[in-house]
Amino acid sequence: MKIICVGRNYAAHAAELGNEVPTDPVIFLKPDSAILPKREPFFIPDFSDDIHYETEMVVKISRLGKNIDEVFAHKYYEEFTIGIDFTARDLQNKLKEKGLPWELSKGFDRSAVVGTFLSKQGYDLSKLHFAMKKNGIEVQNGDTSLMLHPVDKIIAYVSRFYTLKIGDLIFTGTPAGVGRVEPGDVLIGFVGEKMMFNVKIK
Repeated sequence: MKIICVGRNYAAHAAELGNEVPTDPVIFLKPDSAILPKREPFFIPDFSDDIHYETEMVVKISRLGKNIDEVFAHKYYEEFTIGIDFTARDLQNKLKEKGLPWELSKGFDRSAVVGTFLSKQGYDLSKLHFAMKKNGIEVQNGDTSLMLHPVDKIIAYVSRFYTLKIGDLIFTGTPAGVGRVEPGDVLIGFVGEKMMFNVKIK
């Protein structure tokens, strides 16, 4: 199982970090060891002083696929959730300044929160609203209709380079509102009124 992530997929988020808006999806990977076990806290690692949350819609691949046509991409996932792509922003900035890959700042252990999965039936993932509260205050509010590259396009694009396997996860990018976490924070993600994850920071 692999975790495929999309960077800079919301124009407002790209702007808040001072990044250019890309023409093609910006893709990076997290290893499976990045998944935070259910009901366990997230411990701030000792190599960063600036860990940021990034709330995202996540889809789970349900069929083996390679070189998938965009018009058929919807057949390759049946479930979705929202999650968090934790990012060591200070480390990421240092790596970017040197023109180096981001993986150390993105793929470290327990850096991927995966919420409870829902069937896509009854939901329109092209205009899904989701939100995340930090200590009871809403800090991120996303709508997938604002994604620069929608889910089916991402799947088609990624499958040109990587064979998609059953159980692979695709993190589709975060809207504006990312921010730093501190010990004692509680992060709760929602789709509508449904709580998808509840993570304590230590």
